[in-house]
Parts: sequence; C-alpha cells; structure tokens
Amino acid sequence: MPRPPRFPHSDHCDGRRFFNPHRSTDKSVLEVVRCFWRAEWPEWPMDIRDPSHPTPRPPAPGGVAVTHIGHATFLIQLDGLSLITDPVFSRRASPFSFYGPSRARPPGVRLEDLPKLDAVLLSHGHFDHADVPSLRSLARRFAPRAVTGLNQGTLLDRCGLRHIDELDWWEAAELPGGVRVTFVPAQHWTSRMPFRRNEALWGGFVVEGPSATVYFCGDSGYGPHFQQIGERFPRIDVALLPIGAFLPRWFMEPQHMDPADAVQAHRDLSPTVAFAMHYGVFRLTPEAIDAPVEGLHAARAAAGLPEHAFRTLGFGETATVYPERMGRLAPEAAQRNLDRASQEGGQT
Repeated sequence: MPRPPRFPHSDHCDGRRFFNPHRSTDKSVLEVVRCFWRAEWPEWPMDIRDPSHPTPRPPAPGGVAVTHIGHATFLIQLDGLSLITDPVFSRRASPFSFYGPSRARPPGVRLEDLPKLDAVLLSHGHFDHADVPSLRSLARRFAPRAVTGLNQGTLLDRCGLRHIDELDWWEAAELPGGVRVTFVPAQHWTSRMPFRRNEALWGGFVVEGPSATVYFCGDSGYGPHFQQIGERFPRIDVALLPIGAFLPRWFMEPQHMDPADAVQAHRDLSPTVAFAMHYGVFRLTPEAIDAPVEGLHAARAAAGLPEHAFRTLGFGETATVYPERMGRLAPEAAQRNLDRASQEGGQT
C-alpha cells in the first residue's frame, strides 16, 4: 500500500520528495568519485587574516545594511530588524569537528559581536549553510524567529529554535515592522545524511521592507527561476548572488552558478546593486581560492556590466544602501554615489 503524501503535489514535489522542475541535479556514485576523488585540487591558504572592519550598525531610516560575514552568511539590517542568512561560524562545514572542509579565514564578524537578531533565514540543510553549533548558539543568545523551506523545521527545532515558519516556494512570512519574507525557487538539492536526499525544500529569500527589498539566493544553478523572481519582484535593491564552488562545470553546472551564470542572473533580476557570496571560505570544489573573484571580473567585463553594479565586499565589511539615493534609472548618479560611499566607509 503506498504511503500517503506528506506535502502538496506540485511542479517541484511528488508528495514526499522535492525536485527541480527544470533540470535534475542528481549524480551517480561514479560521477561523485570522478569529481571529488580523481580531480586535482589546488592548494588553499588556510589561515587568512583579513583587515578588520567597523562593527555593523543599523542603517539610518530609509536604508538597508548588509554585512558580509563569510560564505553565505550575511547580516541584513533594515526597518529596525536584524536578520542573518545561513549562519555558519564553526571551523568546519561538516557534521564532524575533526574532518571536512575547514575555514580558510575566520568569520568576518564573530558570533558574539552580532547585534540582537530577530530572524534566521535558512535556505537549505547542507552543512556549509546549516551549522548546528551556530544555530544552537543563536537560539540561546537571541531566541530568534526562523524562516525556511518545507520540512527543514525539524533541524531548526533540534537546535532550540521554536518559532519556525516552513514555507513552500512563493509563500511568505510576515515579520514586525512591515517586513515580508518570501521563500523563492532555487535550482539545487539538499541532504544531511546519505541516501536521504531532497526530503526538505531548498530555496532563496526575498525580504521586502518599507525601506528596501533584498534578495538572498542561497545555493543555485542558473535557471529560468531568476527571470520569474525578477518578474514578481521588479524592485530588488540588493541581490546577494553566489559565484563560487563551480568546478568542474560538467558536475556543478546544474547546482552552482559560475561567475558568468551569476552575471546572467543579475541581468534577469536587475537589482540596483549586487554583492557576491559563496567564495573564499570553504574549499568545496577543485578550484583556486581566487578563481571566483577573478571570474567575476572577467564575466562582468564581458557582459559590459559596470563594476559598481555587481561587486565583492570584504569579509566583515558592511555596505549601506539607500535606495532613494541610488538613482535606479540614472547609472551615472549611482556610480557617483558608490564612489562617494567607498570614500566614506561603505555607505551607499
């Protein structure tokens, strides 16, 4: 007798497991061995000490501040709220303290230096995005609300988080201050145990507040969902887009964008400004540590995209964006504003 469905049937769920509607990310065991055990892995420096940056501050009214903590962990402050994405502060992105991908650099902001958090946004359950010790520490310190995809709540509850919103794609949770968080599609997959793939839903977030709209991609390969997100949210002020863990392309293309894909996603979304993420912290794939940033420079130039439109932040650096000052329809004004921002310490 077939088991009853746990979730609504849709273009990305068969009732019990989730899938990508446009392209499969499944790989065979032989393909995994070929990718991870037979590839040549460039050496990474393992104790990088980045320049220090000022402690993150909330923006003045009308602005949004995003702080690059590292990998996919960002602090987002807008309209009186502080949100954190995919918090990972541990030494390793692994279920083990002694084995697995280790940090090349410490978090740009220490967990103990975070402001009071109102919500955790968890895109999916992979260990480089969902770290149990970090989530438990945040639960003890702040008891924040958590927003995530369907069936990810069990993990968050185990970490001590109690107010959890589990969402399907395009569903939204309302936060205080008129802030709305929508869970949006991504082309990826998730698993925390062998042979239990895709039992929870992955995705990204669009955070809409009175002051600004921020899109956090999570993990994703390139696909038509970016155009769909851009059509549903035509006023994205800040986009956080991944550029790393993209080699080899025959294996990673469906699930991780390379810099050229990220630039194309930028064109689909048309944000006022985008910041890169998912690079320079954990050596997850066989690429050099500087390959994503160098690739972004080349892809941006090839597409004729101005440097200020899609750039990197230092680890620990905060960019403060004031949408009304950006001049969405006046690129020259936006460039002058960003140039002035770099001279004034990162405020845009």
